[in-house]
Amino acid sequence: MLETLETGLKPWLWPGLSAIFAVVATYVVYRLALALVRHFFSSRTVLRLFLDAADRALGLVVSLLALSGALKAAPDDLPLIENVQQITTLLLVLAMTWASVRLTSAIGEVIVALNPVLEGQWKRARKVETQTRFLVRALNILIVIIGFGAALMTFDSVQHMGASLLASAGVGGLILGFAARPVLSNLLAGMQIALTQPFRIDDVIHVQGEWCWVEEVTATYVVVRVWDLRRLVIPLQWFIENPFQNWSRNSSDLLGTVFIWVDYTMPVEALRQEFRRLLAHSNLWDGKVATVQVTDTSDQAMQVRFLMSASDSSRNWDLRCAVREGLVTFIQENYPAQLPRLRARLVDDPEA
Repeated sequence: MLETLETGLKPWLWPGLSAIFAVVATYVVYRLALALVRHFFSSRTVLRLFLDAADRALGLVVSLLALSGALKAAPDDLPLIENVQQITTLLLVLAMTWASVRLTSAIGEVIVALNPVLEGQWKRARKVETQTRFLVRALNILIVIIGFGAALMTFDSVQHMGASLLASAGVGGLILGFAARPVLSNLLAGMQIALTQPFRIDDVIHVQGEWCWVEEVTATYVVVRVWDLRRLVIPLQWFIENPFQNWSRNSSDLLGTVFIWVDYTMPVEALRQEFRRLLAHSNLWDGKVATVQVTDTSDQAMQVRFLMSASDSSRNWDLRCAVREGLVTFIQENYPAQLPRLRARLVDDPEA
């Protein structure tokens, strides 16, 4: 048995050493070239972004290309040469698919880097980032499907089945489409969202009763960050079929309200002056809207609405809380008798 093994491996001595030398030499040259590029180019340049994203995958691709070239130069009568070449081709296809996915993902990073969020241009930058991430993920899925198909075509048995597969493609397509309907619907919804832009990355939205920010957009779902740092994972199809609020679609400016119930004897003008004083001393108010109105009455008290504006939802929330606390303190200290109270008249019981 050992003699048979030795007889089979002996012809591989020089071709194997040549192949190993070619792979090692090619990889060393690749790493040296990569080091030179990283030395002379900044980490934020386009070339560096591509190389940093796909350096390992590209290293594997060039190594397998060198191995494939060395195997083609080997004698055709080597034992198992066809099997080794087929395995090398299969690995090369998978490596090229990996590299293509990494390079495509880098395209998204490059586009986002070339469109930074500048003052006054945040809307355009978020729009570009959201569309890019949608399209890049859809392209990655397409690349993986093509790469998987190319990997299968390296096997002769699969190639011989090509005619039968084409003949049954119609029925198989219907079955596959029905089985993958949720995934396909989310992919189509993602394309629709990328084109129509109902929301963007970092937009403030109110969805399913939660106040949150759009944190991540994938090909099939959206991750939103709730104000208390919880994460909601929502399928893309949900945004197509259900209404939701976008608080920063055209601008981040937002109006906020504070409602306070007070007695009828409370002077509204005193509340109006204190409200304006609180806003004037707050760095959260943007100076645009400050309105005080009596919006409702009941048999016991009246409701006063304080309307104010802020530059974004977070500052608006903090401003509302500060104003509410200040107004309550003002009423407690200056008009404690005008807090809401229940009026009643005592009547003597004649039977007592």
